Amino acid sequence: QVQLVESGGGLVQPGGSLRLSCAASGSIFRLIAMGWYRQAPGKQRELVATSTSGGSTNYADSVKGRVTISRLNAMNTVYLEMNSLKPEDTAVYYCHALLYTTPLSHDEYWGQGTQVTVSS
Repeated sequence: QVQLVESGGGLVQPGGSLRLSCAASGSIFRLIAMGWYRQAPGKQRELVATSTSGGSTNYADSVKGRVTISRLNAMNTVYLEMNSLKPEDTAVYYCHALLYTTPLSHDEYWGQGTQVTVSS
């Protein structure tokens, strides 16, 4: 079993900043990638940012220049630093991990989600 535990969501004013954290624990043989997705009410879940164990990162166009994803590989932890937040960033943010649980078996896992609300 693998667990992803998120923290750091909350209410912030437009233009403000938030930092989300996600720690993966359990039967982890090797991480492939970790990242963040979000889902706003009435919309599909969408990619925010991902980071591979090789150091590659990918960002949604809507957050480029405002968001930074970083990893602490030794702790199986991923962070999402969000700046210049806009009301349209309001969503439930989900941590995602793609990893090997054994040398031959890999799967993907999701956190429980953390609410980010951008409002004055």
